[in-house]
Amino acid sequence: MPSPSTLNAFAVASILLLLIPGPAVLYVVNRSVSDGHATGFFAVCGLTLGNSVHAVAAAVGLSAVLAASAVAFNTVKWLGAGYLIYVGVRALRTPPAPIDADQAVMAPRKAFTQGVVVNVLNPKTGLFFLSFLPQFIRPGHNAGWQALVLGLEFVALGFCTDNLYALVASRLRNALLRGKSLPFIRRWVAGTIFIGLGLVAATASVSGSTK
Repeated sequence: MPSPSTLNAFAVASILLLLIPGPAVLYVVNRSVSDGHATGFFAVCGLTLGNSVHAVAAAVGLSAVLAASAVAFNTVKWLGAGYLIYVGVRALRTPPAPIDADQAVMAPRKAFTQGVVVNVLNPKTGLFFLSFLPQFIRPGHNAGWQALVLGLEFVALGFCTDNLYALVASRLRNALLRGKSLPFIRRWVAGTIFIGLGLVAATASVSGSTK
């Protein structure tokens, strides 16, 4: 079990990293602005589940296998990149529907599923846990258990910071609903963001991070 001082130091470092907007934050902001806080919250839940998968994998050494195997890394990398680019292209090709402030365009369940896929198929997430967690692990004190505790602490902090982004972004959505900007955001900005995320995933490297 990590010491209290280690947990505190890890929390400070994690929050600093989590507050830096990255692919996951961009996804949450996009969903919250386009579809409201409820959908943004479910997107956060999906991302959190994806982070949990990678945290557990790091604890049992699966992320090390991913980093060492070029075939596994490239397979996951291109699957994730292809999915994100597909979502972006589909958004660009779909004319925006009439805006209904009381009904989200994307169902919360779909936002949750999409959030899981975005994180689970992002090899940079696993590699981030693999490179970040060992900096706070004490040798000879059950490294796997320490990695699991620290990984889940990071996941919990990420859940809080991502929800903060979702809340702020949904407030911005309310202002956009009174104008004519949201259809443009839904189609062109959303499509561009997803394609950008796909390109980021495609260029993932061992030294990459998720936030």
